[in-house]
Amino acid sequence: MAIAREIVVLNKFTFGPSPQAVAEIRRRGVEAWLAEQLRPDETADPRAEAAMAQTRIRIRYAAGEGYAAVDELRGLDTLAMPPEQLWRFVDSRNPFGGPERARARVDVAAATVVRAVHSRWQIRELLCDFWHNHFNVNATDAGIAAGLPDHDRTIRSHALGNFRALLEAIAQSPSMLVYLNNRSSRAGAPNENFARELLELHTLGRNNYLNALYNRWREVPGAGEGRPQGYIDEDVYEAARAFTGWSIEDGAGLSANERLPATGRFRYVDAWHDPYQKRVLAAEFEPFREPQADGRKVLDILASHPGTAQFVCTKLVRRLVADEPPQSLIDAAVAAWRENLTAPDQIAQVIRSIALHRDLASTAGRKLKRPLELLASFARAAEIDLRPTDGLLNELDAGGQRLFGWPPPTGHPDDPAYWLSSNALRRRLSLLLGLAENWWAAGTLPTRAALDGTPVRAGDAVRAWQRRLLGHGEAPDRRAAVLAGMNVSADEAIDRDEGRMRRLVAYVAMSPEFQMR
Repeated sequence: MAIAREIVVLNKFTFGPSPQAVAEIRRRGVEAWLAEQLRPDETADPRAEAAMAQTRIRIRYAAGEGYAAVDELRGLDTLAMPPEQLWRFVDSRNPFGGPERARARVDVAAATVVRAVHSRWQIRELLCDFWHNHFNVNATDAGIAAGLPDHDRTIRSHALGNFRALLEAIAQSPSMLVYLNNRSSRAGAPNENFARELLELHTLGRNNYLNALYNRWREVPGAGEGRPQGYIDEDVYEAARAFTGWSIEDGAGLSANERLPATGRFRYVDAWHDPYQKRVLAAEFEPFREPQADGRKVLDILASHPGTAQFVCTKLVRRLVADEPPQSLIDAAVAAWRENLTAPDQIAQVIRSIALHRDLASTAGRKLKRPLELLASFARAAEIDLRPTDGLLNELDAGGQRLFGWPPPTGHPDDPAYWLSSNALRRRLSLLLGLAENWWAAGTLPTRAALDGTPVRAGDAVRAWQRRLLGHGEAPDRRAAVLAGMNVSADEAIDRDEGRMRRLVAYVAMSPEFQMR
């Protein structure tokens, strides 16, 4: 069965169609809806803001030396704290329970769930999820968690903007500087971690790592003309030197009599920078340039390199559209990327080129939902007025998607095999049943939301919820499977039994069609 164009767009570029979103995109048309989504208005998201203000997450820990036991429901307080206030939790000399030191990660995760379900600006929310994985940090560490609210604001403010601007903002993110060890990178002892991941994961990609073929920069194809096809270890080493001195205010000593303040904010320390000449991707760097100029030149080179356009656009299309998307979609995205290199809305133009492409329709139902997408799409379609709880966040963790807690810098795998392991599959089905039956006190399912008349027979209820969740009610085999699973006949009245109705809705959502985007 052909799926309407607007439903395909909603499935690919939002956290799932809601009745309100479907009505709006049909009323306004895909182009007008898309144009508004690509220019989100920060002042016009009252539903998400109200839901965040009402969210309470439990924090619990025993008493310790210098602090009392805590067991309370608390709002998302750390989101509004300045870096100086959050950096207190990093210093082990300050008496705090362990959960206090990691609380910022929990708050940002809860806010992410709220926005995925309730935000009007769905394309931005989906892009924030993409960029958080692309520029992954593991905020289970207190030093990284302290900067996570700022890291999240950075990604949110640049999610649909210019990639070069986003790249520099990430390079100055305290969470990233702690995570990839650049805060301690100094002349004479540069740390390569950030530079290597900058090239391998954030820009050129591993496919453009050519060290197995070439040992010297002049040997790389195109290097003689100043346009090397890829990078080698020499480029990593030199890029690491370029970013020496990009640090944070963490109280470290500058001299025998001077220390950095302990604010947790970005700080360029010129005394720690290697000022001498460098060569990155065949580009010569003059010595003793102005502060931060070396690092910024590296970012300029990487952001404009054709390999970056190819790598990031391919990753973006695969993440949003399909594991094996039409090459035409990748080509269109790359073209839009390169045509808008300096445009302030470069990323938005790339998304537009994908969303309006004629070949998008052929990709319907070809991308597996991750647990967050499954949760949000179910809540949105079923009109659950959801507020995340600690139990719900723990269930996401158990399902394999620990928001802002993935240890390696790669971010969560974009591989269906990871999300369909036996444990992950069991968890994704229990997630739906738990949402329907409100196991985690996150919100009540309105079981009659998709129904028109009373009394309602079981067969009609399944068909109605298929229309709501799958976009059509023409799935008799799936309908029969739901009825058999519930041990109920199609003619049996069911709408008066809330418990059975909740299970019915969950079973419909367990259909393979709802698991895919």
